[in-house]
Amino acid sequence: MTRKWLDGTNAAMPMRHNTSDDWEPRGLLLDFGGVISITLFERHRTTERLLGFKVGALDWPGPFAPEKDALWRDMLAGKVSERDYWAIRARDTGRLLGEDWSMLDLIQRARGPDPNLHVRPEAIATIARARAAGIRIGILSNEFELFYGREMMDALVILKSIDSIVDATHTKILKPDSRAYALGLEALGTRPERTVFVDDQARNVEGARKAGLHAVAFDVTRPAESYAEAERLLGLVPASALSGS
Repeated sequence: MTRKWLDGTNAAMPMRHNTSDDWEPRGLLLDFGGVISITLFERHRTTERLLGFKVGALDWPGPFAPEKDALWRDMLAGKVSERDYWAIRARDTGRLLGEDWSMLDLIQRARGPDPNLHVRPEAIATIARARAAGIRIGILSNEFELFYGREMMDALVILKSIDSIVDATHTKILKPDSRAYALGLEALGTRPERTVFVDDQARNVEGARKAGLHAVAFDVTRPAESYAEAERLLGLVPASALSGS
């Protein structure tokens, strides 16, 4: 079986089979932004320094203080899409510099040249532990390449540990559409009841549960706890138990 990428590219790599006594493979299906990569909200002060803004110029806290971000609340209520939320934030940030920005501009200018610096250490640890247990790892994203760009994706070391990528930038099928989860499972080669899905948007988590997957509502303010829940659902032995602590 070869690695399957529904992200506009072709890649071949032997897919690892489950090494447990149970022959049927398990899967871990992850959103990217917020789950694997830290959010732009967490980088506001760094971004302000990079762009030469005064402290506090970026005043949209998103999930870290929803009561102070009306547009974020509108997004959660379904009044605007996630893509629209970020398009507006990109436009408004670019205007502070007298420029017309897309979301890709915002990501590239706010994060700097090395995207590996913004991968959550908790993601790296859980993916490594899952791989060691023979669990297949996939990404199911609504806008991976749209938001991050091919050059940034190619530079991400973490993607070498990923068996499949399904990106709605190319499939045009957005979560929580049931077809998105079906594509993610097909690419990963696992059944829904053997797969844990992790996403930071409640509607996507609910969509995954309706599709029969085990789902974790990722809390970007508590990433370690969210990854611990994913590991528990996968049946992985807690790291603390392995260390004897």
